[in-house]
Amino acid sequence: MRRYLKKAPMKILVAIAFILIIGSLASALVFLMRDKGRSNRTVHALALRVGFSVLLFVLLLVSYRMGWIQPTGIIY
Repeated sequence: MRRYLKKAPMKILVAIAFILIIGSLASALVFLMRDKGRSNRTVHALALRVGFSVLLFVLLLVSYRMGWIQPTGIIY
């Protein structure tokens, strides 16, 4: 039980990051449909999405190096 509780915060952080990425992508779509290319809001939303994706990738790399997450051992 204790091992599960130790990994739970990382799962929550990854889930929040995915929600932020999807939300940013959805807002970019809304801005694209509303503005029809007359403003830079779509570009800013997509840049934010890229930033969230890079942040998630770095978070996963650091978490692995620190031992906060472990590989599952799935053989491919």
